[in-house]
Amino acid sequence: MTDLSKTLEELCAEKGMRMTDQRRVIARILQESVDHPDVEELYRRSSKVDPRISISTVYRTVKLFEDEGIIERHDFRDGRSRYETVPEEHHDHMIDLKTGTVIEFRSAEIEALQERIAREHGFRLVGHRLELYGIPLDKDDK
Repeated sequence: MTDLSKTLEELCAEKGMRMTDQRRVIARILQESVDHPDVEELYRRSSKVDPRISISTVYRTVKLFEDEGIIERHDFRDGRSRYETVPEEHHDHMIDLKTGTVIEFRSAEIEALQERIAREHGFRLVGHRLELYGIPLDKDDK
C-alpha cells in the first residue's frame, strides 16, 4: 500500500527508481499541481525549471510513475491524458465540457449508493472511478 503522506520523490526512491535531476523536477511539478495537467503542460512547467528537460523525458517519466502506481491517469474526453498524484482521500470528478475545468468532489450519498448497487448485484466493491460531464446551467435552469 502506498504511504500517501510521502512526496512523489520519496515514493520513487522507496520503489528503487533512479531519480535523476530531471525526474525530481517532474515529480515536484506533479506534486505541487492543483489541477490535472497533461504531458504538454507538465513539460511547459518543468522546462521553466530546467530547460534541458525534453518532452520525451516527461512522457517516459509520467509513464514510469503511472506504472509504479504513484500517479493516476485520467481521460476527461478532451483527447488528452491528464495526471494527478494518487489522492490521500478518494474523490470523484465533475468536468465542465465548455471550459475543461475539473472539479474534485466527495459525496457520501454517491459512495453509499455505489456500495448498495454492488451488493444488489452480488459484488463487494473494491474500487471505482466516477467522472461526471456537464455544462453550466443557464440562469433560467437554476
